[in-house]
Amino acid sequence: MRHALFLALLVPAMATAQPLPRPGLDPAAEEARHAVDIRQPPWSSLVRVQTEAGTRCTGVLIAPDRVLTAAHCLVAPQTGNPVLASRTHVLAGYDRGDFQAHARVRAIRLGPGFDPAARGPIGADWALLRLAAPLPGPVLPRAALPMAATPAMLAGWQQDRAHALLADTACQVEGRFRDPGLRWLIRHNCAATRGSSGGPLLVRQGDGWAIAGIAAGAQRQARGGLAVALEGLDLD
Repeated sequence: MRHALFLALLVPAMATAQPLPRPGLDPAAEEARHAVDIRQPPWSSLVRVQTEAGTRCTGVLIAPDRVLTAAHCLVAPQTGNPVLASRTHVLAGYDRGDFQAHARVRAIRLGPGFDPAARGPIGADWALLRLAAPLPGPVLPRAALPMAATPAMLAGWQQDRAHALLADTACQVEGRFRDPGLRWLIRHNCAATRGSSGGPLLVRQGDGWAIAGIAAGAQRQARGGLAVALEGLDLD
């Protein structure tokens, strides 16, 4: 109850980040998503990122005090400026209004070349959050740049069911390419809508899962989207 009250005080008017689509996915995309247990790996490595400017997205722990998410999630809707680190919060174990732990952000590093006013380019649409305190939950490793037809998963707290973690666990990588800035992007056919920005595109690595990319954009009302590949990113 204390956690639920804190959440209500933190974001009285919950807005969603761009550019992932409005709800109303086609039936195939709707059917592809289902609720997953935030207490079980790899989902226990996902966190909810929200700001006092009213944006919220998904993120993933790559260290107890470091989170990857999408840069456009950290742009204030009213001003087009980056939000302050001190007004950014990360919730671990979030499920239906309650959560296991909360941490404030002490520093934000946006992807090099990201223009907050333009919310792009998509190849630079990633951000590294350094937390003021570590969060519980396992961290996920990075994956090598995946090939087409690699099985994948994508999850997030999405606009149409914002308080439950929804995942497409039966999708795949469709291809990879470089943008004009020579940054790697991954095309996938995972179903998602707004709120899943910043969520990790997961691929198999050994007996577990690893992060191939960070969700940055999706097709409207259909399965599929783009993720910024971790290949070549400076995450130290």
